[in-house]
Amino acid sequence: MSSSPLAEKRRFFGTWVFLILPVIFLSSLGILTLISAGASRTDPYILAKKQALWMSIAMLAAFAAAFVDLKMLRKISIPLAVISVIALLIVLLAGKEVNGARRWLEIGPLVVQPSDLAKFALIILLSSYLCKNQRQMDSFWRGFIFPFCIVGIFCVPIILEPDFGTTLLCGTVGLTLILLAGVRLRYLIPAATALGIAFCIAIYLNPNRFYRLVSFLDLEGNKNAGTYQLYQAILAFGSGGIEGVGIGQGRQQYSFLPEAHTDFIFAIIGEELGLFATLAVTIMFFTLFAVTIRCLKRAPNIFEFSIAMGAMLMIVLQALFNMCVVTGLMPTKGISLPFLSYGGSNLVMMFAFTGLLVNCVRSWNKPSKIKITEI
Repeated sequence: MSSSPLAEKRRFFGTWVFLILPVIFLSSLGILTLISAGASRTDPYILAKKQALWMSIAMLAAFAAAFVDLKMLRKISIPLAVISVIALLIVLLAGKEVNGARRWLEIGPLVVQPSDLAKFALIILLSSYLCKNQRQMDSFWRGFIFPFCIVGIFCVPIILEPDFGTTLLCGTVGLTLILLAGVRLRYLIPAATALGIAFCIAIYLNPNRFYRLVSFLDLEGNKNAGTYQLYQAILAFGSGGIEGVGIGQGRQQYSFLPEAHTDFIFAIIGEELGLFATLAVTIMFFTLFAVTIRCLKRAPNIFEFSIAMGAMLMIVLQALFNMCVVTGLMPTKGISLPFLSYGGSNLVMMFAFTGLLVNCVRSWNKPSKIKITEI
């Protein structure tokens, strides 16, 4: 028995709310925390002002992604991928270098990370390919080698920056989409194992990353060197306790914790707002995950399924990686916390991914017309 139109509208509205409210909550909390994180600066509100400006751009990106025709995304998947790869190559040659890494591209007054655009382009191109070749997903070349190469086209330039965190994120999401599309495990498991070994070798050959890993294994012994950031983050969580020390009352933002406003903003939240706030952040990301998983059964084809799944994984897995790093469950790596960390291009992409999720839910709840010739 089919549900009534009123029930369909209520279901869509409920789903839409549970996709949007977590983003509003997290973004608002991010602005509030950035005010505290900028306390040691000449203008304590400078970070919050810049983030608010980027957020206005991000909202436009979310609106565009929420109402764009999903069929058009398939048509522009290749041009978007080409632009993204070219931007990744440009940043390798002429990007802004910070701490030995070239990840940023200066465009006038703006500083952006092309790897953020690469996340979006990867999802669109891979989803388009998987849909077009759905019947051949059990074959070796079309079902495994070609989609595997699509993921590699984006991951190789990113790891050369070097950006191991984003490489791990894009690789994990890409391989997950290939797995869900029906690739044979006898192809995927050996390849994933080989990639894992190659990733470990790349870390070993990079002195800075290898030192971080070795230091991570002895947090207390390296608290004044390799694990200084992580040790200060643990102290922040400890001093915050259950209720926190209060907004603006934390100590870590006074240069004790480097990059407090970017990669380690979760520790500032834990110090100033306590355990309940960190749990609330975790619940918000879990809500995005749960709502998306619940809606995926209504996806009409593999393209829209992969877009929604990929967009959700890019948000949730990045959040998971960041929170694991800040709480000491993973070695330190530069990866921001979606909607909360300071940073323009990443914020825009996270909002764009949210817009894609809303777009999919909106289209999946529309009644569709079926032509006699399609039956």
